[in-house]
Amino acid sequence: MKQELEKFYITTTLPYVNSNPHIGFAMEIIRADVVARYKRFRGYDVFFNTGTDEHGAKIYENALKVNISTQDYVDNYAKKFHDQLKALNISDIVFTRTTDESHKKAAQEMWKRCYANGDIYKKYYKIKYCVGCELEKTDSELTEDKCEIHPTRDIEIREEENYFFRWSKYQKPLLDFYQTHANFVIPDFRFNEIKAFVERGLDDFSISRLKEKMPWGVVVPKGSCDEGDEEKQVMYVWFDALTSYISCLGWGGDEKNFSYWKEGSPVQYCGKDNLRQQSAMWQAMLMSAGINNSSHIIINGFIMSGGQKMSKSIGNVISPFDVIDTFKDLTNFPEDVLRFVLLHDISTFEDGDVTMESIKASYTAHLANGIGNLTSRIMKMATVNDVSIVSVEVQSENEDIIKAMNEFDIRKAITCCMQAVKKLDQKIQETEPFKVIKVDKEKGSHLILEMLLDLSSIATQLSLFMPRTSEKILECIRENKMPEKPLFNRLA
Repeated sequence: MKQELEKFYITTTLPYVNSNPHIGFAMEIIRADVVARYKRFRGYDVFFNTGTDEHGAKIYENALKVNISTQDYVDNYAKKFHDQLKALNISDIVFTRTTDESHKKAAQEMWKRCYANGDIYKKYYKIKYCVGCELEKTDSELTEDKCEIHPTRDIEIREEENYFFRWSKYQKPLLDFYQTHANFVIPDFRFNEIKAFVERGLDDFSISRLKEKMPWGVVVPKGSCDEGDEEKQVMYVWFDALTSYISCLGWGGDEKNFSYWKEGSPVQYCGKDNLRQQSAMWQAMLMSAGINNSSHIIINGFIMSGGQKMSKSIGNVISPFDVIDTFKDLTNFPEDVLRFVLLHDISTFEDGDVTMESIKASYTAHLANGIGNLTSRIMKMATVNDVSIVSVEVQSENEDIIKAMNEFDIRKAITCCMQAVKKLDQKIQETEPFKVIKVDKEKGSHLILEMLLDLSSIATQLSLFMPRTSEKILECIRENKMPEKPLFNRLA
């Protein structure tokens, strides 16, 4: 039975475990979850992956600062990210850690393949390096000798002999691949950015570090490096972490499972600061290793707060757990409040702004006064007048939502649902079935029945975005009962 289903694989980036989960990654994983749910709804066999990126200089530095072992440090943060999945009601997901032994073996296998293809070599170098990005920076990428993404960190000058990946070799193959895959990077303006970057030429990038300076990483494999370097060099964090997109499928170990998922051609979600790594560095590594390229790279914008990029130093970082805690006494579905706001109020592809005040305003306007109030009104009319429907399982599909989801424009898709909520509310005001039924029972019952069907259709559509809210509305319709309490109580 499983072999007959069309397969779909989606993954997020693996968040770096150097701080607590924040609302930015919550947005990424929720969006990917919506796509995974949509594909399952359409009959696909879905593999959904996320996890944690646990190697590199930042993590090693932070563990030293708090005086605990690096493994204990990453274990602590990995648990927080894993717990977040349940808190956000993320569906049927595989969680990968880059400290897993199976992943380490896959990263070493990736190294071996690239080395065997002549794409790994050793050289001495001197660069400007941002530890925050874990990336080399050119002068054009710096403002007053500071990284624009991590302006509070000093740029480091790195001088050592490391291994390099022959990225320059893949300029033409990458451009040819982009040419034949018109919507490889979504949205198109991000695709234009990476095309322009690759067209300017590619510099080979370092893929290892001296173990004596940065011991926290996957060791380079013996036989695919100079003799003795397996004791002296560890992999650069990006080379290691990117391999997670196929190690989670069993590549480098469980070849049967990897083969089933079409040799790992995922749809990958990431932030705009990952554009270069996901759509050019990783794709060149795949080409070198003889593995299929990714299907699509979906690029999110940043979440701002109060007009500023979220930053611990500014104090405007919003925790997803704090949002859920804020609404836990107002609704049985506090995670759906966060899911709704991040899907509905933030641009799908551009930067967006959110504060606790804007979250509360959206809750009141769209959930308490919108979906919640609409459900209560219709179910009251239905139960008082004993109007019910036989089945709520099969509903007509919304072509606008299908089109938006196929384009990965999730905000547009959920907006279609909210437009249906507004339209149904207007229908109640215009037709007043609660008055009609008092003078014409048949006509009034028919109007209420239509509204139950419309509400059922809305609830079915909401299952992608607000799963537990959807389940509750459908339960009320099936059992012809009022919600025990309002779906979304009003803020005091």
